[in-house]
Amino acid sequence: MPIDLLVIHGISLPPGEFGSPYIEQLFSGTLTGDGHPYLAQVAGHRVSAHLLIRRDGELVQFVDLWRRAWHAGPSQFEGRTACNDFSIGIELEGTDDIPYTNQQYKRLTEVTHDIMARWPAITPERIVGHCDIAPGRKTDPGPAFDWPRYRALIADMASD
Repeated sequence: MPIDLLVIHGISLPPGEFGSPYIEQLFSGTLTGDGHPYLAQVAGHRVSAHLLIRRDGELVQFVDLWRRAWHAGPSQFEGRTACNDFSIGIELEGTDDIPYTNQQYKRLTEVTHDIMARWPAITPERIVGHCDIAPGRKTDPGPAFDWPRYRALIADMASD
């Protein structure tokens, strides 16, 4: 199925903590649940994202962009269900209520530009938050994500 949607997520493991190896372990299926009580709740979940952008802007890839990742869960966009089938998922290390970093916006803008160049069907209108495709179930990337800033950065990069 053609890829025509970009989904922005937010994640921290344990919630509100940054810099641990737990996100990578979750997305690679190696999270044991040790180290924090919350981890036992998510250990064994079969989820993945295409990309993760750490707080310092480091980019980590888990799934080839041409392959399906399991980031959206039960979801819908413009009447189409199963958004994993036609989307790319980018996780930002963060929470709904802690501002994302300048380095994350910079890296996200660069990656978005590259993705939009490869998949021209992904336009700014087809870039959404997880909250938009799974309302009531998901809230990320949350109010701390500055959508106007991100959209302005995308527009600025497109005009260069």
